[in-house]
Amino acid sequence: MDLGVVQGGARLPAAEAAVILLDTNALIWIDQNHRRARGLLASAEPLAISPASVLELMFLIELGRVRLRRGTVRQIVDDDRWVVDEAPSVDWFMRAGEESWTHDPFDRLIVSHARLRRWRLATGDAALLSRLRPSERVDL
Repeated sequence: MDLGVVQGGARLPAAEAAVILLDTNALIWIDQNHRRARGLLASAEPLAISPASVLELMFLIELGRVRLRRGTVRQIVDDDRWVVDEAPSVDWFMRAGEESWTHDPFDRLIVSHARLRRWRLATGDAALLSRLRPSERVDL
């Protein structure tokens, strides 16, 4: 069985869990205490992050485009406010290949992760928002 996130101490099947997957910009905004992400932490739905967002965040820091306010990427990964979800890689990557509307590998991986799990994606990225149905997203 494909397991989802911990909710109330029990692991839920991924397809049954009402989960919000955080886009990389949502993680950055949470770190920066940006007003656009504040409501996410008050959500009753569990939060998850993708390993693709972890890698993208590392790249952005390496390129000097992002500086974390509070801590390191490791501290973000280990944060108790969400879990890092490890989607089955072959299914995940095959689905990412179908997202041909973008050539950004991180957008492909993050959108396909959310769609594979049937979770909503929390993002402020206009390109992603334009491609996701309202039922697939949380607009930031």
